[in-house]
Amino acid sequence: MHIPATLVRGGTSKCWLFNQVEVPADRGDLERLLVAAYGASDPVELDGVGGATPTTSKAAVVGASPQPGVDVDYLFAQVGIGTGSVEWTSNCGNCATGVALYAVSKGMVPVTGDRTRVVLRNTNTGAVLEGIVDTTGGVVHHFGRQTVPGTRAGGVAVGLTFRDPAGGTTGSLLPTGRAAQDLRVGAAEPVRVSMVTAGAPVVLVDAASAGRTGAESLERMSADVPWLRTVRHTAAALMGLLLPGEEPGDAVPKVGLVGPPVPYTSTLGEPIGAEEYDVSVRMLTMNAPHPAIGLTSAVAVAAAGLVEGSVVSRATGGPTDEWLRLGTPAGVVAVRCSDVRDGLPHRVTVQRAARLLADARIYVPEPAGPRAA
Repeated sequence: MHIPATLVRGGTSKCWLFNQVEVPADRGDLERLLVAAYGASDPVELDGVGGATPTTSKAAVVGASPQPGVDVDYLFAQVGIGTGSVEWTSNCGNCATGVALYAVSKGMVPVTGDRTRVVLRNTNTGAVLEGIVDTTGGVVHHFGRQTVPGTRAGGVAVGLTFRDPAGGTTGSLLPTGRAAQDLRVGAAEPVRVSMVTAGAPVVLVDAASAGRTGAESLERMSADVPWLRTVRHTAAALMGLLLPGEEPGDAVPKVGLVGPPVPYTSTLGEPIGAEEYDVSVRMLTMNAPHPAIGLTSAVAVAAAGLVEGSVVSRATGGPTDEWLRLGTPAGVVAVRCSDVRDGLPHRVTVQRAARLLADARIYVPEPAGPRAA
């Protein structure tokens, strides 16, 4: 059988997008199809279209939204690598960037002059986002000059805004009711963390309390993956993300280190001065160091920066203003919190880039789908 699909780059991720009318509606059937298409039972995903890294083994199913005021719904899938499974509990802002461009390119949302607004709903979490796609001249562009940290390649400019991101899956910005607290992880000394839900549920570790800087290399972060997984799994129960008896997963909460700015060299070899950003951030994506930062994590860090006493405000020297500059392995990512009321940002915006890479037919060996051929 074969399935039509479009490969997009959104920010620093690659994601295969499927029209919802072309794939099974049943979640179990869809999971089997994606595992087969990606070759996801193989740790190198050789016999499939998966990229064998967490940032390139992603998918989304896209369709018109029945919700008033929303143009497009998308179901995000983090396809496992060597696991033969799919994680459905999270969102991906980078893929949402690609979905916005896809919706305009495929005529799901009509072009409206030099900028076209696409309202998207992530059906995994219920999050609503706005993408402002560059359609200068009233046309869809397949190439552009907008760049993002993590790649020198240009793409079509897409401003991505998360609407009312606080709360989400846990119900409040601070699911434990505390800006920061000590978390005991195994037999080690407690570490200071902030557990935050904005964009996604995230547990942020104060790097100094764990003997780190928050500006670790990707190699050092790789060595810390087992420990950070334990932090994630310990925090998951406290954040209300687990049902009784349920085993914690590796998608949520997202987990990482934060610390004060220090000079470092980006993965592209660019020197970054401490004065060029406000807070160091190193995150995991599933069970690997993120080469930059996921946008949902960036939203959570920015929201935490507004909170007195959080580990982010400790690193920045106090609650932050409208803009927060994050020092990531790939470079500096600027996040804007606006329409802040009672300490909650109602709009959080990141400037991104996207590009459609290919329209394809994926030949899938296993599950029978709605359009077998």
